[in-house]
Amino acid sequence: MTLKKLTYLFLSLAFLGYGQKTPAFQNEVKAIQKKYESLWDSSKETIVFTGSSSIRMWKNLESMFPNHQIINSGFGGSQSSDLFQYYNELILQYNPKKVFIYEGDNDIASKKRTKDIIDTTREIINKIRERNNATQVVIIAAKPSLARWKLKRKYMKLNRAFEKLCEEDSALQFANVWDVMMDGKQVRKDIFISDGLHMNSKGYDLWFSVIKPYMN
Repeated sequence: MTLKKLTYLFLSLAFLGYGQKTPAFQNEVKAIQKKYESLWDSSKETIVFTGSSSIRMWKNLESMFPNHQIINSGFGGSQSSDLFQYYNELILQYNPKKVFIYEGDNDIASKKRTKDIIDTTREIINKIRERNNATQVVIIAAKPSLARWKLKRKYMKLNRAFEKLCEEDSALQFANVWDVMMDGKQVRKDIFISDGLHMNSKGYDLWFSVIKPYMN
């Protein structure tokens, strides 16, 4: 076989393999949909919590708010652009009364610009409002963490931008979880699991204290 034919064969196989690659997070999104097929009652008001792993790993989210029907559609490792890709599957299909969004944490860690994160967040909000303009949206601040403390200034800049976005739009609300996770000028060390990034139950208790007032 000539070199030209070998090259063509290699490129063809590479293209075929690429074409068959499962889109990012597709399996996770399908698993979330399958989970709630039997749990979600479309006749009841629904509140969706979505975003990256800080939402996904909130294992007792539903039991913390027993008087509400909660959908936890968090998917670990996601960025705002990933949520935009799956906004229909993870948000709109549940026709929520209210949506809590936690994205931006992984975006900053992946060196995305604040402006790009805000622009994508706006696009997600617009899609929610196109479906139902009465749906309330709460943006959860990017959290501080031990693992990403070196990026604290970028997270603080992003949170200021989130807060400004909410101030400019009276229909948006900003849940500031950053401040309660701090001990003076340092992030608390007792609210994380061993990786220094994800929260333990103490961390989620702090989140609960901030988010509870936004539930009604």
